[in-house]
Amino acid sequence: MTSRRLEGAVAVVTGAGNGLGRASARRLSEEGASVVVVDINGDTAEQVSAGLAGPSIAVHADISTEDGVQSYVDAALAEFGRIDLHHLNAGIFGGFDALPDLSVDDFEKVMGVNVRGQFLGLRAAFRQYRDQGSTGAIVVTASIASLTGSADLLPYVTSKHAVVGLIHGAAMYGGPLGIRVNGVAPGIVPTDLFAAAASTSGGKNDMEQRASTTPLRRAGTAEEIAAVAAFLLSDDASYVTGQIVSADGGATIVNTVRPSGGAGAWNTDRVDQALYGDQWNTQRGIPQSSTPQGSTPQSTHEKGTAR
Repeated sequence: MTSRRLEGAVAVVTGAGNGLGRASARRLSEEGASVVVVDINGDTAEQVSAGLAGPSIAVHADISTEDGVQSYVDAALAEFGRIDLHHLNAGIFGGFDALPDLSVDDFEKVMGVNVRGQFLGLRAAFRQYRDQGSTGAIVVTASIASLTGSADLLPYVTSKHAVVGLIHGAAMYGGPLGIRVNGVAPGIVPTDLFAAAASTSGGKNDMEQRASTTPLRRAGTAEEIAAVAAFLLSDDASYVTGQIVSADGGATIVNTVRPSGGAGAWNTDRVDQALYGDQWNTQRGIPQSSTPQGSTPQSTHEKGTAR
């Protein structure tokens, strides 16, 4: 049975129309909070709000703009009179274009939501705590991409690294004021975030397979991430601030050069050929004719199936 440790609190959840945000809104509501369901899709926000266990409102807002953030703050105050908790969760992943092919517009679009949007949410939270003369707690959704690198999704990875800086800086500023700021860093959790890339390797179609190589050998659920966020927002985490809590099935602890971490068990040539194509052969001095059409070079280190 879910505890009621957030009884009487007012919580804002951004990106709450689906996925992790929807699960967070439900969890916080079950724990007793009144919830402000914020999403750029007003219809999904309304649907989530209507299904919550306790008091809630839905707000259609673009969190990457000052006006959008102010609109959900104003709506929360009009309905509930105060804001105690924030889960700044909204984010986008962008596209899979390789580094040389990335456009400035695509890069800035991701940074606008994932970095500027989180900054605006943090600033609004601190302003409201100041106006209320209160303490509070904030959770920002980071990512396994906040802590590791990847050859693809560069705007997303960059933005999630930046989020860690926002969390650390805000936690330092907020600590003496009694305001805690933490991050939750999900690993592979199949949600609608990657729905548009359902058929792309590294998107949604192979999430379960990729998650099978983590120590827990499975993908996570949105509800498991929501449970971490609820803990960090609660008084049970009263001595926790500035932390990035990984909820990734152990993915970030894996030593990939040890056998237990898959060392030598995947075909690096196949991965590189898929990522770089003919450029990979040309820049390594391998004639294109040496790679037959429809095949990939075989790695001398291959000891298993590519994953």
